[in-house]
Amino acid sequence: MKKTLALLLIAVMMLGVLSGCNVKTKDQATGGNTDGAAEIKPVDITLLAMSSNEKDLNILRDQLTKSGFNVKLNLQPDYGSFTGQKEAGNYDLAVSGWTTVTGNPDYAVRSIFTTNGDYNDYGLTNEDLDRLVEEAATQTPEEYTKTYKELEKVLVEDNAYIIPLYSSYKSQGVNKEVLKLDSVRLSKSRSLPWEELDFVDESKRNTEPFLFSQTMPSLTSLDPIKGNDGSINIINTNQYIRLVNLTDDDAVTSEGSLSYNNAIGEGNKEYYFILRDDVRFVKVQDKKAVDSGEIVAAEDVVFSMNRAKDKNSVPDHRTYSLHSSMEKIEIVTDIAELEAIKESGKDISVKEALEKGLSSPISQLVADKKDVKNAEGKYQVVKITTNKPFPQVLNYLAHQSAGIVSKAQVEAINTYDVAAYDRNKDIAYGDQAVITEGATYNNTLATSGPYIAIYKNDYEVVFEKNPGYMVGTKHEPKISKVVVKFIKDADSSLSAFRSGEVHLLYSVPEDKFSLVEDDAKLSLQKRPSNGVSYAFFNLKGNSKFSDVNLRKAVLNSINQDEFLAVYNNLKLKAYSTLSTLVETGNVHNADPAKAKEYLQLYWESQK
Repeated sequence: MKKTLALLLIAVMMLGVLSGCNVKTKDQATGGNTDGAAEIKPVDITLLAMSSNEKDLNILRDQLTKSGFNVKLNLQPDYGSFTGQKEAGNYDLAVSGWTTVTGNPDYAVRSIFTTNGDYNDYGLTNEDLDRLVEEAATQTPEEYTKTYKELEKVLVEDNAYIIPLYSSYKSQGVNKEVLKLDSVRLSKSRSLPWEELDFVDESKRNTEPFLFSQTMPSLTSLDPIKGNDGSINIINTNQYIRLVNLTDDDAVTSEGSLSYNNAIGEGNKEYYFILRDDVRFVKVQDKKAVDSGEIVAAEDVVFSMNRAKDKNSVPDHRTYSLHSSMEKIEIVTDIAELEAIKESGKDISVKEALEKGLSSPISQLVADKKDVKNAEGKYQVVKITTNKPFPQVLNYLAHQSAGIVSKAQVEAINTYDVAAYDRNKDIAYGDQAVITEGATYNNTLATSGPYIAIYKNDYEVVFEKNPGYMVGTKHEPKISKVVVKFIKDADSSLSAFRSGEVHLLYSVPEDKFSLVEDDAKLSLQKRPSNGVSYAFFNLKGNSKFSDVNLRKAVLNSINQDEFLAVYNNLKLKAYSTLSTLVETGNVHNADPAKAKEYLQLYWESQK
């Protein structure tokens, strides 16, 4: 008995020694790494996204948690709140998306990945990326595939600046009992052209509105160069005409644009556009669209393109880098110039190229819009010269930011000093306040496209057709009124569509395709899009994700197969924002073991 008590006493004393000391075992000190490496501790990471991306956020959280990250979610209800949190730096990794609405690869990279690009607001700076973007811009499609492949390697594999998630289908639901299906286009890049829409019952064209919805009630700007987001892309595309358009498959065309024809001069630096004279600016009087009587002319084109490429032409210019290749924009008045220059790659003159299909050949080129009379052969020709051979400039000219504004109207409204602009007191052209009902309403828009915004409130924005837009042609708008309803919630938008409250639903969620397909009165249109979802890091200031090892740990944690599974394989794999445009052959694969290796390297660098 005494021997037993003595043994128990010794055991208790030993337990007390072990529990009271602070000395760790080797495994405890190294996190189980017996080679003496630094301890792998959880890394805090804050994920930012809009509520519309909540599904993606949850998948990212689960994958990163498995790799050893301590994940905090910052979920915002709308784009404005998301932008505010991003500007405040309240994130480490933000879920975003990019749609190449111009159909060309330069657009897919320039604004978001070049130093000081207009959408590079997260601190990315890399000389190799800048060089490769500029190099590819001068190359033909046969040449630039190799360059863009290298660019992707620098962007993703070498530096993990972005985390590719997936590319999407572009889709829309159409109420075929209300709208003629053959009047509703689904282009790979171009926004839906409203002027082509028509009712099944044509008698309703002037009595009933086309009803549409969007999730974003706050409109960034109705000035085409001051916004490039989902709140205004489709709106400004339909409010302002451009020099060229895109076909449904992203080919550049003059069809339905301000130019009858366009031609590229030998050397691929000079671009010519012969303008039509049946497009007039529309204004608003007493909340009605009225024909201003002023044609959209060469001087407006020159003015619009010069301000589009000038970063300092307006405060918060959001699209200048898209148009930075334009060196000079001018009106051509000498027919001999058109006769002397060959069209690129062809044995005809630029004049012959511009005259194709015209009812009257060119007899005179005029500078003053008052002298234009196409029926008598009196035309205007605009010439754009780029700073280097750059055929992709035409794709940028098809973008909504290249919409033609009224020189007279914009100069009359924008009288403020750009450098001293105060958004609290200065009202710029296109400010949504001027069309918002209430004390601020004073509609000063002058638009060149098929429609103009009449007024906006918390529930909708109302448009009317331009009575001076290509009257008597197939491009004259058929439906007189368009109402865009603001419905934030995707499920509510779908319900409104199915109940007939809206006639068309843009971007049907993949998991709701069957609901549209199974409804006899509805039709689902879908095709692979140029939209890519990805996540980007906050690289500003003292962000710990300035460390490439930490970024690579995140990259190797992300399994795209799990995203596709959640979306029932109605998403497509992507490597970068170029994936839908250029076949580079690059593929992303998750590697959990590498993720832990890079975390190890990060902690070792912190010792």
